Amino acid sequence: MTQTSWKIGVDVGGTFTDVVALSPDGESTVFKVPSDPEHPAAALLQVLERITKRPGGNLQGLEIVHGTTVATNALEERKGARTALITTRGFRDLLEIARQSRDEIYEVDVPSRQPSFVPRELCFEIGERLDVSGEVITPLRTDEIPDLIDRLKESQVQSIAICRLHSYANPVHERALGEALRAEFPHVSLSCEVNAEFREYERALTTVLNAYLMPVVGRFLSHLDDDLHGLDAHLHLVQSNGGMMSAAAVRQRPLNLVMSGPAAGVSAVCSLSRNHGFARVLALDMGGTTTDVCLVEDGQGELMAQRTVAGQPFRLRSVAVESIGAGGGSLAWTDEVGALHVGPRSAGANPGPACYGLGGMEPTLTDANLLLGYLNPEAVLGGQLRLDRKKAEDAVDRLGEKVGMTMEETARGIVAIAEANVLGALRLVSIKRGRDVR
Repeated sequence: MTQTSWKIGVDVGGTFTDVVALSPDGESTVFKVPSDPEHPAAALLQVLERITKRPGGNLQGLEIVHGTTVATNALEERKGARTALITTRGFRDLLEIARQSRDEIYEVDVPSRQPSFVPRELCFEIGERLDVSGEVITPLRTDEIPDLIDRLKESQVQSIAICRLHSYANPVHERALGEALRAEFPHVSLSCEVNAEFREYERALTTVLNAYLMPVVGRFLSHLDDDLHGLDAHLHLVQSNGGMMSAAAVRQRPLNLVMSGPAAGVSAVCSLSRNHGFARVLALDMGGTTTDVCLVEDGQGELMAQRTVAGQPFRLRSVAVESIGAGGGSLAWTDEVGALHVGPRSAGANPGPACYGLGGMEPTLTDANLLLGYLNPEAVLGGQLRLDRKKAEDAVDRLGEKVGMTMEETARGIVAIAEANVLGALRLVSIKRGRDVR
């Protein structure tokens, strides 16, 4: 079948947005544009503008495959919506009690626990009860719903998660309550739709996180729709298991975007491994902020059914990617005893590594790679950015004075530490899971 329209793959990372454009005649072009955290679609729009200026740059029928970190960043930075949780009466403290696994049980100084995504004052109860098989013990107290709606409005919540006891076995109460609340609130997430499995804590947290992301991801998609207005474009978003979702499906299940970017990279490696007949592959995707690694066997990426956020487990079918804070923009620094470290903090897209000449003063892995000759100082990054060796030398030299090493020794130390961190991640997805990588 002949391709009649442009096809574009977009990966919005924390530092750069990478775009691959395939023209109707089969010619591919790669673009690299600095990411704008405040406007995630800005880089894509720049690329589309460049394409339209080319001969044959008609974008009607445009197909866009989009990987994004917008959901991941909202969770990591806790910039989601003000969310309420509604449970069966007697289960208001479900999220606070959590599981009794305590990694810090032998710590003398117990670290303070990160706050719940839903504070206790936003956890509400309503009368109803099902038994473990889904039989109704206490019917839903519909007479309590009007008062519940008033309390939710007074609390100024933006999103609502509903998790009733044993609703995975019978969703009748959850759906009835959800129908009533959806008439009053735009963002309502039901556990029977998000994760219809037993174990109340994991199911409740998964539903809460989905609700927490609904307004954030909804705004992102609305901005994207506005930006693409007037184009006959079809948008497909990469989800956590490597497949694709429509924008309409993502609005209801935004949690599925949490591993969007890394999953796209794993899917690409799966395709390459099948095309070249490789039975076992270690996928390594180094960006500006993180490095993502995953084991691929027989052309399929390893999958996992549960992930954690802030040490709390939630259910998400996703590629078994391990991410570490080791990217091109990872900052090199010394601790209180003078030991050298690389990452996890990153220089990001703004100001970026010192060699970008955009105001960055601290040395990064990219600066070290430039000084050691691994990067071409004459190359123009993304068609726009030329690397400044002098600024990289100054940044690495200042760090070298702190650790008592020459500039070249410091650069080699930075690269060696970053490589050790990446090797540790590769061992985590292979040797430590019982796989022989020889």
